[in-house]
Amino acid sequence: MSDSKKMTSSRKNHLKSLLLQIAQGILEAETQQLAEAKEEYLAQNCPSLSLPGSMEELQLLVRKMHQTIEKVDEERYDTEAKVAKTNKEIDDLKLKVVDLKGKFKKPALKKVRMSADQMLQALLGSKHKVNLDLRANLKQVKKEVKDESGDTVGDWRKNIEDKAGMDGRKKMFEGAEA
Repeated sequence: MSDSKKMTSSRKNHLKSLLLQIAQGILEAETQQLAEAKEEYLAQNCPSLSLPGSMEELQLLVRKMHQTIEKVDEERYDTEAKVAKTNKEIDDLKLKVVDLKGKFKKPALKKVRMSADQMLQALLGSKHKVNLDLRANLKQVKKEVKDESGDTVGDWRKNIEDKAGMDGRKKMFEGAEA
């Protein structure tokens, strides 16, 4: 029954303020953890600097520092390469998602006036000279000359009269079977 009742605005504001206080506490704890992790990492990887008194010890220290700098640069380069590769993969996947959604517009095609010879020359290159004679490959058809001697009006009327009635329909079926 409590589902049907609406929450009062004062109750909403109280719950909202409680949520904000909890979220603020969590954020402060996370920032404190990050600061502690940073100090711990620096303590492990960056020991405190102690300058030696003699020249030989100083040269050894410089060599060690140079080696650590080279290692750090190699790690940085490797991580940059990994990040670039993953960014490229992410972009490719984004393009695939857009393609799958189908929310891209097809570009409007421009009208191009080209003859068939020009199209073939563009496709095959300038080496192939093609003359396109479209009528050469057509099938030759002979025209039948109809006898115009009879009255054309009488012809169609005669056909209708022949097919009229049961005898005409019988002739049509017999003609279709033959």
